[in-house]
Amino acid sequence: MPIDTRAIEASGRPLTAAATLTRLAVIGVAMLGVAGAFAYAGGWLSPGRLTPARLLRAFEEVNGTHPGFRRNHAKGVCVSGWFESTGAAVSLSEAGIFAPGRVQLIGRFALAGGMPMQADSPATVRSMALRFVPAGGEEWRTGMNNIPVFPVNSAQGFYDQLLASKPDPATGKPDPAAMRQFLERHPEAVRALAIIKTRAVSSGFADTTFNSLDAFRFVNAAGRSVPVRWATVPLQPVVAETPAQAAAADKNYLFDALIAQIHQHPLQWRLVVTIGQPGDRTDDATLPWPADRQQVDAGKVTIDGVSGEDGGSCTDINYDPLVLPAGIEPSDDPLLSARSGAYARSFTLRAGEKEKKAPSAVTTQIARAGNKS
Repeated sequence: MPIDTRAIEASGRPLTAAATLTRLAVIGVAMLGVAGAFAYAGGWLSPGRLTPARLLRAFEEVNGTHPGFRRNHAKGVCVSGWFESTGAAVSLSEAGIFAPGRVQLIGRFALAGGMPMQADSPATVRSMALRFVPAGGEEWRTGMNNIPVFPVNSAQGFYDQLLASKPDPATGKPDPAAMRQFLERHPEAVRALAIIKTRAVSSGFADTTFNSLDAFRFVNAAGRSVPVRWATVPLQPVVAETPAQAAAADKNYLFDALIAQIHQHPLQWRLVVTIGQPGDRTDDATLPWPADRQQVDAGKVTIDGVSGEDGGSCTDINYDPLVLPAGIEPSDDPLLSARSGAYARSFTLRAGEKEKKAPSAVTTQIARAGNKS
């Protein structure tokens, strides 16, 4: 920061050595404060503070190290297609994505967890991530899950839950005492898990509803802002999964079915936007909004292409929830910045591990199905 000499020149009096040192000291303190703020933000001055790097180390501690794969939602497949807007959301958001017409999509279906070779299971959370890529416009990225609420409402809560769910080497299951302690420290998780347990699980990815969980804000051309959440609701018939179905299937049965279905015909979902009302919490993803809130059918998501992650269309995409176009803004939900930071760290790690990456299990399934894209 340069010293302003104009006041000195106007006074006609040169600075004494003491005055110069005083000014330099003030400037130094200010610069040190700025540097300290950045250091604190990076966790450098607080070793116990939760940072993206520390969070991802916990994933590796629980799931093992799998170079080249995403640290969460490691098992997945790339998909492509388009979004066709109904125009119904134009009054809510100025984002060009909602203008009538088609927008290219690059997406990914995945299972939660950091184990890329895990067996498919109805109990494992399923995800749908989408990247909207309008021609000449600002893109939008979103990640959604097939649960009605998030289990925790903070990054610390997520970290604590992750460590509490670590399998005990002796039993292969989480330590009941550790999980009990986690729930005692996070009563919001007790409430959220009770809601999650009531959900109906469908037979596959194609007939699953995926929810944004976090709240955002839509801003229209007049500057009016409203809180929103959204979901993709399947147009395929919904069939409930049964224990017998999962027991009789192979370890990749969910992905096998998805690949086969996309080869047969495009799959479609409605993008449904729910509008919050005053009093609806936007800073806590463990709390559902009342079921009577207004919903808007913003358009149709169509998926007609599938490819493996080993060089596929979604391989190098970071589905950061804060990549937003004008007209969509983050809410005050603290999970948004936490997710953004963790995704960025995960991307950096796997980008440097490409040569060590093992072939994806789902890529093999696609090759068997005859898709060479």
